[in-house]
Amino acid sequence: MTLIPALITVYLLINVASFLAYYHDKRSAKRSAWRTPEKTLLGIAFFGPLGAYAAMRLFRHKTQKPVFRLVPIFLCLHLVIAAALVASHVWPLVSG
Repeated sequence: MTLIPALITVYLLINVASFLAYYHDKRSAKRSAWRTPEKTLLGIAFFGPLGAYAAMRLFRHKTQKPVFRLVPIFLCLHLVIAAALVASHVWPLVSG
């Protein structure tokens, strides 16, 4: 496996883990069980914002807490970085 597909795979796995962390916390909330600390969820969301945002919307979890409005910002940051990485690899090919 080359570097770029490996990095994409790792990134997707991080987002799956993020999604599952938010799912687990929502499930724990319904059961009045031990909860994942908010700082931990935000830290997870920083590295896997796509999974966190998807779980927040799908499970309606942490959507009312003001600090969790950072998650879409993390997602936008990741998208800008991804676009810059793609552009830096594609632009030299296009411009000759």
